Amino acid sequence: MFDYNLTLVNDSINKFNVDFTGPAQSLYASGFWKIKVDLPPEYPYKSPSIGFANHVFHPNVCPSGGAVCLDVINQTWSPMYDLVNVFETFLPQLLLYPNPADPLNGEAAALLLKDPLAYEAKVKEMVEKYASVEALSKLNDKKDATLGEGTAVTSAVTTTPVYDDMGADDYVSSDEDEDDRENEDPMCAVK
Repeated sequence: MFDYNLTLVNDSINKFNVDFTGPAQSLYASGFWKIKVDLPPEYPYKSPSIGFANHVFHPNVCPSGGAVCLDVINQTWSPMYDLVNVFETFLPQLLLYPNPADPLNGEAAALLLKDPLAYEAKVKEMVEKYASVEALSKLNDKKDATLGEGTAVTSAVTTTPVYDDMGADDYVSSDEDEDDRENEDPMCAVK
């Protein structure tokens, strides 16, 4: 069994955040993210909603809402999958192998295609700015205001069927990103 640090949102088992570390051997290896998880009542027959609470620069992650563009979660989900698959396979694969042909972040996709070295530098800069230990500490300080009061739970990721609506307004970013959020793409909302 895999252990993850879970934080219940508003003390409800309907919505929770999971601490996630970037996969080794990736540009994201030194980063730490809070992943928003929302399970529908039909889970495991319907896929969970998964999104990054703190910013990640990636072609397949919405820059304003944190939603993930991943076929296995959004289109080809099967009841054979569970949250362990999401955190041990799907999200690490997403970060290891970005797909610029199906972007939610056009800037990241274009940079990866046109100048891979500049893309690498930008990813490292953004990991330091938004996903370092210091940045995550700031995210935790903002948690009560933006993600709701939470109860930390160190537990195994389970497949308990729960659901509560999670929107893009739950996304946490710096004050510098507020202008970007005003122009948010509806495709980026974590549903």
